[in-house]
Amino acid sequence: MKRLQDILYKVELSEVLGSIDLSVASICFDSRKVDKGSLFVAVKGTQVDGHEFIGKAVRQGAVAILAEEFPSETQEHITYVKVKDSSLALALTAANFYDNPSDKLKLIAITGTNGKTTVSSLLHQLYLSMGKSVGLISTIVNKIGDKEIVSTHTTPDAIALNSLLSEMVSSGCEYCFMEASSHA
Repeated sequence: MKRLQDILYKVELSEVLGSIDLSVASICFDSRKVDKGSLFVAVKGTQVDGHEFIGKAVRQGAVAILAEEFPSETQEHITYVKVKDSSLALALTAANFYDNPSDKLKLIAITGTNGKTTVSSLLHQLYLSMGKSVGLISTIVNKIGDKEIVSTHTTPDAIALNSLLSEMVSSGCEYCFMEASSHA
């Protein structure tokens, strides 16, 4: 559990309805993943606008909503936080929620048209063979040392990325080699 006021650190707030002095159990931008105690971040996507799912997130147990627009009807027991850019706010709140793990290891990102998987995998293996504690984030697989974790995207979303980096830090990783898509 984290305090909402702490995970909003460095987020440029436009308006707040309710208290930011409350506990948050998780952060979600997919309303289907909201649980009791969640902060739901409404993000405008290319296909779907997360603002349309604020009501569903509240019904599923969200205690706070972070959005670019407040819904027409607000609930008295829910905190609403308005921001200019909810995508940027999602990145900042996810990093804060997981104690800014990218600040605690050397993160090397590989981008380009071809060769990202090969280069990141080779660097991961090289550093492992040198006795370093390393992580890997790639299209094919994510790794913490030799432990494999299923990969679903070339570049994970902000929440998944910070969760994975936090796990690497907790496991003692010093380096992380990461594929980064050109639009990530």
